[in-house]
Amino acid sequence: MITVGATQAQTSSPIRSLGKIEVFDPSLESLVDPNSPIEILADGFTWTEGPCWIGSEANGHLLFSDIPRNSIFKWKANEGITLFMNPSGYTGVTYYGLEPGSNGLLLDSKGQLVLCEHGDRRVSVLTQGGGKRTLADNYQGKRLNSPNDGALHSSGDIYFTDPPYGLPAREKDPRRELDHFGVYRIKKDSNEITLLTTELQRPNGIAFSPNYKTLYVAQSDPKKAIWMAFDVTADGLLENGRVLHDATASVGKLPGLPDGMSVDSLGNLWASGPGGIYVMTPQGKVLGRLTTGEKTSNCAFGEDGKSLFITADSYLCRIKLKIKGL
Repeated sequence: MITVGATQAQTSSPIRSLGKIEVFDPSLESLVDPNSPIEILADGFTWTEGPCWIGSEANGHLLFSDIPRNSIFKWKANEGITLFMNPSGYTGVTYYGLEPGSNGLLLDSKGQLVLCEHGDRRVSVLTQGGGKRTLADNYQGKRLNSPNDGALHSSGDIYFTDPPYGLPAREKDPRRELDHFGVYRIKKDSNEITLLTTELQRPNGIAFSPNYKTLYVAQSDPKKAIWMAFDVTADGLLENGRVLHDATASVGKLPGLPDGMSVDSLGNLWASGPGGIYVMTPQGKVLGRLTTGEKTSNCAFGEDGKSLFITADSYLCRIKLKIKGL
């Protein structure tokens, strides 16, 4: 059963919250008040992912995926949770594993919703009329594995990751056609797909720096749980890949792995990883962590730009910050 937080249910009950804020460097306090609660907006989901804010502060809403339920849910202040789309990532007629639905959600240059779909193994866009159009579902004639997360470049091109997590048997699935797990680019006008790198064995979350000259990619590999940074060349390709931060030592000790991320207006990363949301400088220094106590999948800025929405296991959460997102 989905439970909506007290503020959205418009009751007099106290705000429910989870976790705590850990300060590793005093400069974190210029970004977030260490006493701010990680507010639970709703829970009772199966595995939340892909938060994406749509519209203005006053009239906007948040969309997020529940991957096992093959659904996208909508949260709106003073209204709570409603179902936005089902099915969201798999339209087949047979069982397709534990994670068939949509994962990452983002807006394209026209403001249309773009979905990374596990089960249908594609990146799609929800058109103005309400139907979907495929942007990418193969590379050189071979089907993609399971597009996971995406980021919009200032050029209008869409960059996305393609690990095995949506395949029912993951990397050993007989339906797998590619011999790599890559990071790709979809050109805005032609939909031409370009393989940018295969350096990461489990590429997952993805985000750009404020000037779009750096691309960050998370790797959800328990043996090498890292975030990488790549220089983006003038023609939109990637070079000079380097490890930004390595959290492998925390795997197994804290719940979760490097996953989705967002970037604030100063270029700091707010990146899910073991224990919660890591707050990192563009140089990879960890300033602190929003420790949820749950496997934390992703986060996104919304409302006035200073609200960070967090998807953590069965929860949808929010924390108020002092800094705006991009």
